[in-house]
Amino acid sequence: MGTLDYDYSSENVEGVHRVAVPPPRPFFQSLKMSLKETFFPDDPLRQFKSQPGSRRVILGMQYVFPFLEWAPRYSFEYLKSDLIAGITIASLAIPQGISYAKLANLPPILGLYSSFVPPLVYAMMGSSRDLAVGTVAVGSLLMASMLGHAVNVNENPKLYLHLAFTATFVAGVLQTILGLLRLGFIVDFLSHATIIGFMGGAATVVCLQQLKGIFGLNHFTHATDLVSVLTSVFSQTHKWRWESTLMGCCFLFFLLLTRYFSKRRPKFFFISALAPLASVILGSLFVYLTHAERHGVQVIGHLKKGLNPPSAESLTFGSPYFTTALKTGIITGVIILAEGIAAGRSFAMLKNYNIDGNKEMIAFGMMNILGSCTSCYLTTGPFSRSAVNYNAGCKTLASNIVMAVAVMITLLFLTPLFYYTPLVVLSSIIISAMLGLIDYEGAIHLWKLDKFDFVVCISAYIGVVFGNIEIGLVAAVLLSVIRVLLFVTRPKTLVLGNIPKSKYYRSVDQYPTAQSVHGVLILEIGAPIYFSNSSYLRERISRWIDEEEDKLKSSGGTRLQCVILEMSAVGSIDTSGLGMLDELKKSIDRRGLKLLLANPGGELMKKLERSRFLEALGEEHIYMTVAEAVSACNFLLQSHKLKPGDGEVETYMV
Repeated sequence: MGTLDYDYSSENVEGVHRVAVPPPRPFFQSLKMSLKETFFPDDPLRQFKSQPGSRRVILGMQYVFPFLEWAPRYSFEYLKSDLIAGITIASLAIPQGISYAKLANLPPILGLYSSFVPPLVYAMMGSSRDLAVGTVAVGSLLMASMLGHAVNVNENPKLYLHLAFTATFVAGVLQTILGLLRLGFIVDFLSHATIIGFMGGAATVVCLQQLKGIFGLNHFTHATDLVSVLTSVFSQTHKWRWESTLMGCCFLFFLLLTRYFSKRRPKFFFISALAPLASVILGSLFVYLTHAERHGVQVIGHLKKGLNPPSAESLTFGSPYFTTALKTGIITGVIILAEGIAAGRSFAMLKNYNIDGNKEMIAFGMMNILGSCTSCYLTTGPFSRSAVNYNAGCKTLASNIVMAVAVMITLLFLTPLFYYTPLVVLSSIIISAMLGLIDYEGAIHLWKLDKFDFVVCISAYIGVVFGNIEIGLVAAVLLSVIRVLLFVTRPKTLVLGNIPKSKYYRSVDQYPTAQSVHGVLILEIGAPIYFSNSSYLRERISRWIDEEEDKLKSSGGTRLQCVILEMSAVGSIDTSGLGMLDELKKSIDRRGLKLLLANPGGELMKKLERSRFLEALGEEHIYMTVAEAVSACNFLLQSHKLKPGDGEVETYMV
């Protein structure tokens, strides 16, 4: 990194553009704009502007019920595609629904109930064309873990069931409120790294829990950590059933093989989608023909025929266990909401359309509220099922309606056929689905890209696997919040230099060829200035000045005479920040230096004018670009006859 020493002509100073202070706005107008930018960045009401009253009513109905927008344009071509997709995802939803209900320690029939009513609600209110609604393994495990700490499902299954419905209702209310108040940014605290680690850890725990079914064990630990599960498994080696283990390994191999084949040959995606249902059918036939249930192979047993019974009376708001249901509903509601919105956005990007995150929250909330009143438990848009829906060629949310109709037919006529379905097959289905959620490639990518994100990811994974789901989630969220606080409280400050033969000033660390200017220190402040970082910035800038003066003194060169702060990244400032600037100016004045500002934004200029800092600093010390500030600094040095340490007057110009 070199230094610049050029001649300077005062003609350029006269041609510089002064930084303007934005015209004042009434308080309520400013407040309205701030609230709009905070809660309505997408301006959802713009479609209502300049529309007659009748049209506004229609647009309002379409906004609340998006199906009214695509239903009038529905065609026979769409029906063919949605029919194929709906039947395909139904073949996956039926065995998965039963499996995940067992994972949540709920009656298996609830998994089918939850694949009937919620998809119909989402088809009316959802904005994603590709999301396939149903239960998810992570939500099921969370519910089992959190409710299981308070109520033993074997001792009091009725209370446990009522708490599950109540937790689902709470999750729905929370999701609806977040959508109505447009508070979806709260979900963003679950960073990408957090989700990778948490989902991977939860998937590992789910797989470990399925060892009970694989080995045919009747008694198993209710804990979810790795040590407790392995202890429970290997302390009962004398109770392992080889028949169950052999069947489980065979079906797991079959499921993984079909998934591998479909992944290598995407046009045969339906093979892996139909594999779970095929496993259920083959397993049931095998048990029926060989009477394997008499030899240690556990089966589902009787499933009640008929559609969802009402369950509104089962909501237990006055129960002493309501706080448990409340906590479970809040945590699971946020987790499944993040998964559903992430899945919806992913497929929307692939098809080049947009979804409204707040409308999605309302849709998820309403389907969980109505679901809790119709014997359903937590539902969202699982990525795996939505991927099958997407690959099957769905065109609209009518594919969810087709799936719901298929599940309805199953509930009315086909549930007795599941009597001989072996539980080990359900365990194999869950394990094969969960292995796809362990994104080790994503973790490796995080390690290469951002070490702190990798730490967040691994913390979530270790917390879930070796502690419990709550510990892993809290640890990951806390680390993410700490990182946000570090970004806010410790903003970057960079030394800038001039790119040779240009008027551009960039970081000397990023551009080694950038040259410093004799007697001028140029610093870039990389964040808004608030109470949380004002003290740090004051100390850091003072240290930069000390280091620059020491460097110049040791080299025997020109002493430091001007400090330029590049302020383009300072989008806003509070009173503590203004106080810091005032103290910094006084400190720089005491050193006999000049302070100049470059490229301050409109919000910053308004605050500087109102605080009278602008008057104290002088408008002649504020410039639109760093180049103009450097030129003006040199002009000031000449006009005021400021002399370097050797007593000679020098000229500096860029």
